[in-house]
Amino acid sequence: MTPPRLAGSSAGAPDRTTPVRTTAELTSRWHQQLGVPVFTARSLWLTWLDDGVPLPVVIPVDDVPAVPDRPLLAHLAQVCGSVAESHASGDAHVAMALCRTGGATPTADDRAWERGLREAFDAVGLPWSLHLAAGGGVTPLAGMPG
Repeated sequence: MTPPRLAGSSAGAPDRTTPVRTTAELTSRWHQQLGVPVFTARSLWLTWLDDGVPLPVVIPVDDVPAVPDRPLLAHLAQVCGSVAESHASGDAHVAMALCRTGGATPTADDRAWERGLREAFDAVGLPWSLHLAAGGGVTPLAGMPG
């Protein structure tokens, strides 16, 4: 399992008190969280924002498939919605980073994740975003709403 980097766990830990309001700010936050993202396997990292303020948890889900299936994504959206409902007191947002080997240019598989997540999270009415972390960079695939 990929060890999560939590607030205070390293010198480069992101500030968890300043709200994240834009896609650019979230991209910067993922850079801080992931460091120089070079991965040896595919994983999906999850975190939640409560009125823009990051909740103090980052969960890496290891060994995700190259192309997701609908049941997997529907279950993920339901679980993320439950976490948001239980722990966010304001407007919740699920921020995700798809981490993989290879170059930083989005692939057809990365776009399949984006489309599948859009369908699943829109079905449950939960705001979300997706970044790609690969090839030493972090790129937004689906930015923050608004």
